[in-house]
Amino acid sequence: MSAPDPAGTSQPSLLMVIDPAAKLWDGESVRIARDVLCAGAPGVKLCLPDGPEETERALARRGSRRPVVVGDDRALLRAVRLLHRERELEEAVLSVVPVGAAETTAVTCGLGVPADAVSAARTVLDGVRQRLGLLIDDSGGVVLGGIRIPGQPSGPEDAGRGGALRAKAALSRACRPRAAAQRLRVEADGELLADLDRPVREVSVSSPGSSHLPSGGVPSLAQVTVRPEGRDRAGLVRARAKAVTVSGPDFRYRADALVGGPVRVRTWTALAGAWSLTLPA
Repeated sequence: MSAPDPAGTSQPSLLMVIDPAAKLWDGESVRIARDVLCAGAPGVKLCLPDGPEETERALARRGSRRPVVVGDDRALLRAVRLLHRERELEEAVLSVVPVGAAETTAVTCGLGVPADAVSAARTVLDGVRQRLGLLIDDSGGVVLGGIRIPGQPSGPEDAGRGGALRAKAALSRACRPRAAAQRLRVEADGELLADLDRPVREVSVSSPGSSHLPSGGVPSLAQVTVRPEGRDRAGLVRARAKAVTVSGPDFRYRADALVGGPVRVRTWTALAGAWSLTLPA
């Protein structure tokens, strides 16, 4: 994480994008966020999209307005992915008010955003711009917090309004590691950390913008942890790297709030200071 940019002396116009699932999960928090932002910033434009497509159109037409995402980790990820795809991520400054179950806002809050609606909305108004890192995979996917292998599929992301909430509530259960270990080859900047001849229990990769990095960690690199089969910690391997490649028999992975795969090979590359998020001063 780089040094914060000082907050401006005047409030920019805001585009408040309210995720449909947020209204269903906690309409009161959405109302509080709206009231705080409308009272503290001039000309807030509200956007209440019915789905991801409308959200993308609203963000693409935001003009000079600063986007404020009201929703869970998936809502934030959709905004980041769109801006990355449009090559506007580096210059944009995102803000977010987390609304959702604790497990569905863990990535956002782990980056430093307050969990409650009042504090998060005040951070939008009074916070500072922090440049954060992220991971990009070889299929164009974006990861803000980290990767965990193995992962298991959850319900459809857009399973309808009622189904979406049930899927979100079951997300952490659906993505718990399988009981069996896997045979995976793990390379960090070309250095072999694990090979197919020895099963591993779990592989995790933390992005350079994640608070999961240990004290004194290098923010320009991802941290890789390979956990061996069984409870023996003697074989635990940790490394920091610019690029991490995992290969082997078909495997699934959890990337932030989403589950990817099955794939046989995937490479994640760390990008330092790739995007900006408004965080408490």
